[in-house]
Amino acid sequence: MTLMLTPEHDQAIRSHGERAFPHECCGFLLGKVVEGVYRVARVMPAANSRGEEEKHNRFTITPEASYLAEKAARKEKLDIIGHYHSHPNHPARPSQYDLDHATWPGSAFAIVSVMKGRAELMTSWLLAADRSRFDPQAIEIEQHQET
Repeated sequence: MTLMLTPEHDQAIRSHGERAFPHECCGFLLGKVVEGVYRVARVMPAANSRGEEEKHNRFTITPEASYLAEKAARKEKLDIIGHYHSHPNHPARPSQYDLDHATWPGSAFAIVSVMKGRAELMTSWLLAADRSRFDPQAIEIEQHQET
């Protein structure tokens, strides 16, 4: 079970986290899952619609943003294979709040730690089928082949 990103996807998530700092950023991972490889084809940022007092450690994605992501995925013949968000000044591991509010078992859940405004470690996690825990998921950055 590996989350496969291009260098551009990796940078897009990290940049989004840095721009949103000191608040959490959030977004969708569109792509396909084939033989345990979660191959991201598109990173789709979403606005954090959480209240101003909570954005530093919480995020909410509106139903409208989810609808737009689903529509974009269908149009591009992709699936929503996961989400990403940032943890400002905290480690890149799921919090209890993340576990309590995660909704899609089997989907990728990427987290980038943004310390003092700078993106650092990014990890990915898979929500267990019974929603009791997150299991670590490897991340690989695809290198472009020279032709």
